[in-house]
Amino acid sequence: MGHIIVSENITLDGVEQDPTGDEGHAAGGWFGRAGEADRVAFAESAAKEADNTEALLLGRRSYAWFAERWAQRPGAWADRLRALPKYVVASSRPEGWGDTTVVTLDEVAGLRDRIGGDLVVYASAQLVRALLERDLVDEYRLAVHPLFGAVAAARPLLLAEARGAGEGLTFLTFRRADQP
Repeated sequence: MGHIIVSENITLDGVEQDPTGDEGHAAGGWFGRAGEADRVAFAESAAKEADNTEALLLGRRSYAWFAERWAQRPGAWADRLRALPKYVVASSRPEGWGDTTVVTLDEVAGLRDRIGGDLVVYASAQLVRALLERDLVDEYRLAVHPLFGAVAAARPLLLAEARGAGEGLTFLTFRRADQP
């Protein structure tokens, strides 16, 4: 039996949508404001995650977003994403991006039973909420970007401490980059 894993990017102020700013969201474009070291570390982590993934599970809009940006992108990470089977929760087949199957939300539990490894959900906030309502998420992976909207570039933050407490609480301490 596989596992459904939600792998999300989120800013400190809770923005998860429009990371590249292509969609015109008021708080969009935040990913590009990350420092070079953070972008490199993110890419390495995401590529490793893709290498250990059996299939992707996406909502229709997220599928279209990824297909537009990754279908022609060069490199091993892009090759891996193209090669992965993709399951899209949608009412009709979206424009193609490799091995794609349209499924209903009711079929997702069966996917988890059929796929022997990780079934990773990227973006797809609406789909994630539906999966949560059905208790289908086995693991959450969050990449927290130390950014706050439009002021992010003016006040870069560095991770000073990360620690777990209790059974699931995480404390993250960020400091201004210009502070000791």
